[in-house]
Amino acid sequence: MLAVTLTSQPLLPEHKYGLQLIQTDSPQPKNREVVVNIVAAALNHRDVWILKGMYPGIKVDSVLCSDAVGVQVSTGQRVLLNPGRGWDKDERAPEDTLYILGLLPCIGTLAESVAVDPLDLVPCPAHLSDIEAAALPLAGLTAYRALFTKANIRQGEHILITGIGGGVALFALQFAVAMGAHVYVTSSKQEKIQRAIALGAKGGVDYTQDNHVEQLKDLLQSHRFSAVIDGAGGPLHSQYHRLMRSGGIIANYGQTLGTGITYAMSYVMKNIEIKGTTLGSRQEFMDMVRLVDIYRIQPIVSDVFNGLSLESVYQAVSLLSQGDKFGKVVIAFDTSAHKL
Repeated sequence: MLAVTLTSQPLLPEHKYGLQLIQTDSPQPKNREVVVNIVAAALNHRDVWILKGMYPGIKVDSVLCSDAVGVQVSTGQRVLLNPGRGWDKDERAPEDTLYILGLLPCIGTLAESVAVDPLDLVPCPAHLSDIEAAALPLAGLTAYRALFTKANIRQGEHILITGIGGGVALFALQFAVAMGAHVYVTSSKQEKIQRAIALGAKGGVDYTQDNHVEQLKDLLQSHRFSAVIDGAGGPLHSQYHRLMRSGGIIANYGQTLGTGITYAMSYVMKNIEIKGTTLGSRQEFMDMVRLVDIYRIQPIVSDVFNGLSLESVYQAVSLLSQGDKFGKVVIAFDTSAHKL
């Protein structure tokens, strides 16, 4: 079978690691594992950070990527792969060492077949195309945990989602709207804000504008945010308390701005909590897929590349590196999967 693995020889000057397409043996299931033939896989910014050497625990010969939809060989059923390992159901944190697919000792999804514990497989909702399904696992799980386990979002509440356009932010928007929350977004692109409004957001602001906090206040009128779902960190954290109700929650799943976050006494006085969150448990993954199924949520996909090849993978990596997309980037192993 074909697989794309990590090498110590970068092909691009901005990368510390490279990729190679190899022919390898088909997976041999161990214990109760089952074989899944991958139909489509999706990349995440994590994969770009791995190639740049900016992620912990990097090991060459790893099969890249953590998102996929496939067909379980023994049943013929279409399934989604849980992207995490070592976390069963404890809402607080993993019971064991947390691993994410795409780095050894775990499998990766840029392979034609994988062997998986059936407990880490969930039936794929019938309304999703293969392309949409491949886009769901990691970003969907991260968004679900941030919204519901960490931020305790409830119907009718007002929430802010920063950096709309990325996979986690878009799923957070779709999930929150489905549950009846009033969602506002930030972006540096007005076009992305308008697309978010078309998906159900109440409004949004350009965070590069000096008066963006005042603009959000105007949009909220007398309301305040119960939660902020944030993947950027940075200086805006010093302003969120002005927009939040007492007892509000900031769920932070990343700090892409690289400058940390501010937790001042103004947050303490308003009982505002900052909660870090990474991925989610197997139970949360099942709950997330169930929500997608019940509300018939359709993941937003920006681009699809056909065929498991170095060309398609590097095209997808290049697109992700530009940081200007709206939705997920997917690789369809079989061109017949290219149906949205």
